[in-house]
Amino acid sequence: MPDATKAPSSIPVGVDTTRASIARVYDAALNGKDNYEIDREVLRQVATVAPQVNDLAWSNRNFLIRACRFLAGQAGITQYLDCGSGLPTAENTHQVVQRLKPEAKVLYIDNDPVVLAHGRALLEENDNTLFVSADIFEPDEALALVKEQDFLDFDQPIAVIQNGTLHHYIGDDGPAIMQKYVDAVVPGSYTVVAHFYDPQTPEHSEVARKMEEKFVHSPMGSGKFRTRDQLLALFPGQELVPPGLVLCDDWWPDGPRVKPLNQVEECIAGGVGRKL
Repeated sequence: MPDATKAPSSIPVGVDTTRASIARVYDAALNGKDNYEIDREVLRQVATVAPQVNDLAWSNRNFLIRACRFLAGQAGITQYLDCGSGLPTAENTHQVVQRLKPEAKVLYIDNDPVVLAHGRALLEENDNTLFVSADIFEPDEALALVKEQDFLDFDQPIAVIQNGTLHHYIGDDGPAIMQKYVDAVVPGSYTVVAHFYDPQTPEHSEVARKMEEKFVHSPMGSGKFRTRDQLLALFPGQELVPPGLVLCDDWWPDGPRVKPLNQVEECIAGGVGRKL
């Protein structure tokens, strides 16, 4: 886990270092440097019930990388709408897809000041990448701002990415939020979703609920673990790409597994859906 010596040397305007940030907590879990003591405190609290909590972030990020490789390399998608982009601790969407499709365009939506500061810097070096400041849980407003940019062509397929975002929405209308995004794109478009998962088995549900309790009552204030049926509802009007909704580590892994998944890795699931 990062220590205080790895905290940012300067604080972007608008950053409140007394409140944990979702993006910065993920950054800390991935051993990044753009986080503060309050963000690391979230992980310490969750680690009291799940010592391997950082593996949630790694399973999430590695799934994103593999899903993006599929979308660019196999599905041929050249437009990406990445909701809640996070910080560039590990490979981000544009790096993965543009390696396979240099012409691919990636539009990130986020409203975290630290993320936006990185986004502005990125704009200077990558003409096929754009950042929009918006609340991804207000899809009507977010999509309106995205369309104003005239950056993505909504008459052509787009991959909508909600990787590690919707579990930070505490309400019950996550499916309605996803319906808005799916309605905005044409058939042949894809969605990518990774989400904290309650496997509903005695040994894993207990740790899932303990982690949820710590996350929700931490300085970050969010982190819902939802059931399989609840996660399937986040793919409205879509068919799931095989192998369907599975543990993130089981979605087309890069090689044979040489060690079993731990309890934390059993508590995050993902899938890729295609709009019919």
